[in-house]
Amino acid sequence: MVEQRIGERIVRLIRGDLTALDVEAFVFDIDSDMKLGAGFGSAIQRRGGIVIQHELDEVGSCPTGEAVVTQAGILKAAYIIHVNGPKFREEDEEGKLRSVTENALRRADEKGIKRLAFPPIGTGLYQVPMDLCARVMVETVTKHLENPTTLEEVLFVTMDEREYEPFKKEIEGSA
Repeated sequence: MVEQRIGERIVRLIRGDLTALDVEAFVFDIDSDMKLGAGFGSAIQRRGGIVIQHELDEVGSCPTGEAVVTQAGILKAAYIIHVNGPKFREEDEEGKLRSVTENALRRADEKGIKRLAFPPIGTGLYQVPMDLCARVMVETVTKHLENPTTLEEVLFVTMDEREYEPFKKEIEGSA
C-alpha cells in the first residue's frame, strides 16, 4: 500500500476489488448508452442488483467527460459514480480524462462523500495508456484535495502490477 497526505486528507493506492471495498462510493467507467453490459459492468449488476441499471436507464445517457450517480444496490458502497471516460486515440484524450476525473470528484462532493475509490479510467477495453492515466488522475485528485471538499480519503484501486506501478510512481512522485 502506498499513501500520500495532502493536509488532513489521504490519497491511497491499493490492490483489490473495487466493488468489495468499504467506501461510500466508487467510480465505474461506462459508455454513453449507460448499459452495464459484459465484463466488470455485468459483475456490478450481479453483485449490486438490477436497480443500478434501472437508475441508469432513467438517466438515459452520459456524454464523454461527464459523471452521473446511482445507488449501489446491495453492494457495500452507497453510490456508484458512473463516468464516461476517454477512449484511446480520441481527440484530447488527456483533457477528457482530466474532465471526467474532476466531474467524478464534484459528484462525490455533491453527495457529501468522504471516502471514494477510483479504478484506472479507460485503461482496459478503451486502451488509454496507463502512464497517462496515472499521471492525469493523480494530478487531478491531488489538486482537488488541496481545495475545500467533503472528501477525506481517495483510493486508487488496481487489479494487477501493470496498473499498480504507474500509480505508485505518480503518488510517490507528487509527495
